[in-house]
Amino acid sequence: MRHHILLPTDFSDNAASAANYALKLYQNQPCTFYLLHTWSFSNTTNRTYITTTYIETQKEEAQNRLIELKDKIQTQSTNKDHEFKTIFSTDSLIDAIETAIKAHDVNLVIMGTKGATGAKEFLFGSNTVNILSKMRHCPLMVIPEAYVYTKPEQMAFPTDFNRFYGEELNFILQLSKLNDSRLRVFHINTQESLSEKQNYNFSMLKAYLEDCKHSFHWMPDLGSKEEAIKSFIEEFDIQILTMINYKHSFIENLIKEPVVRKLGHHTRVPFLVIPSFS
Repeated sequence: MRHHILLPTDFSDNAASAANYALKLYQNQPCTFYLLHTWSFSNTTNRTYITTTYIETQKEEAQNRLIELKDKIQTQSTNKDHEFKTIFSTDSLIDAIETAIKAHDVNLVIMGTKGATGAKEFLFGSNTVNILSKMRHCPLMVIPEAYVYTKPEQMAFPTDFNRFYGEELNFILQLSKLNDSRLRVFHINTQESLSEKQNYNFSMLKAYLEDCKHSFHWMPDLGSKEEAIKSFIEEFDIQILTMINYKHSFIENLIKEPVVRKLGHHTRVPFLVIPSFS
């Protein structure tokens, strides 16, 4: 199976770190990596009069930087089945991502993110929050700033068992098997507190995960889901946190800035978000 992975870049160290993570995560897999840069003109000089030629020159420089970045990343790959392509767009970032997903059958977007200036506890920048909110066609993995690649031997999947999981789990299982990871499913409450519906979904999920290394865990309600998730990540040395982005679900609150501030300062692991198919 050839993976098609989209890597948005703004030429920052953070974006380069995310690209490096992607190369290592899929180092033994056939992949086509698409480096996407969205460009818009901004006057960084004190000029009051800007010519068309000047704007076109700036645009061409950005295009050249994208090609140079592609060549650089290509030399870092040790897999002959890794292919690298560039996408240069003048659309908004979310529009450019959605267009690329459809045009190139992208099955994963990996992007870097960093804290807002002056707010160390804030993990996700505004672009990332916007994309997390709107992405409904493809899994998205967000790599924290300055994250050093670690083979994901432990993946976490929080759930309230209120939903029946179907094909949404396929990508999580693929990633788990790809890295021989253990998928640790955890519920913030006790097993005894499950309703009849939750127990049914719990039983079906156990059957669905039968061929995957997994375990189920029950976390005490600490009064804050964010605190419970942080505690779980630290206790089990989790390398990837993954969630499914249902409408009106916990993750919709998670990606709102006030909640992200609480979670982000301590959650220094890649965050995989799977879109809901319902």
